[in-house]
Amino acid sequence: MEIFLHALSHAWGDSVKMVPFLYLAYLLIEWLERHHGARIEQALAGGGRWGFVPGAVLGCVPQCGFSAVAANLYASRVITPGTVLAVFIATSDEAIPLMAAEPSQWLSLAGLIVCKTLFGMVGGALLDVPLRRVLPASLYGGYAGHADEVDCHEEHEEHSGIWLAALRHTVEIFLFILLFSLLIGLAFEWIGEDTITAALAGMGVLQPMLTALVGLVPNCATSVLLAQLYMEGAISFGSLFAGLTAGAGVGLAVLWRVNPSWKQNLFMTGLLWALGAAAGMLLQIAGF
Repeated sequence: MEIFLHALSHAWGDSVKMVPFLYLAYLLIEWLERHHGARIEQALAGGGRWGFVPGAVLGCVPQCGFSAVAANLYASRVITPGTVLAVFIATSDEAIPLMAAEPSQWLSLAGLIVCKTLFGMVGGALLDVPLRRVLPASLYGGYAGHADEVDCHEEHEEHSGIWLAALRHTVEIFLFILLFSLLIGLAFEWIGEDTITAALAGMGVLQPMLTALVGLVPNCATSVLLAQLYMEGAISFGSLFAGLTAGAGVGLAVLWRVNPSWKQNLFMTGLLWALGAAAGMLLQIAGF
């Protein structure tokens, strides 16, 4: 019980101080989605063969709403595979407001956003330019130059004010942060911080392969967990990058639900894992 209370006290102290930053971040996100969401979606759909450029930029907007939109637009043949890949790669879900709430992580956050944006553009360009001529049409899918029926499957909460919506998001993520901080703290107390860190460090360049696999889980809790592990020093920046590159929030779940081709869905899922793991391993080797 003493160990539990000590871990809970530590987790509560670390989590509470993030609340004001989280709330301000979610206020900005809600305002962007409500006042400019339609324009952003239009820019994504209007990119045509070069959609991977706005896709990588828009994918950086926190939360996974745009990855879900991109999945639906891809299934409706409105955007290219490279565009949806760029969005998925750039998506970091809840990791951005979480790291933004910790001033000591601002430099890492800036590097994460820049690297993921550039990597999203490169990945999308490779898939849409040279690989488009190699991949069979049944596997490539996507853009047909026109839109089929589009169903975004998104429930926008415009019935509530942005203040209340931002508060709801803040409370939800605060509870996630508190839970994971408590679990990580208990693990460190019972097993030992040095033991856990040594076990993860012992994986060497293979560590990003594991975090990329974890990143495929279609839930915002995954990005919270990865960010928490990084801020606790349990995983490297390369491993964080791998997990958040492979992770697309609920985007993958929406893709599997709305796109009828399981081959295309499996290809996109495997490609996300491979790119995330490879990029993370390179960053790990480079010492990041």
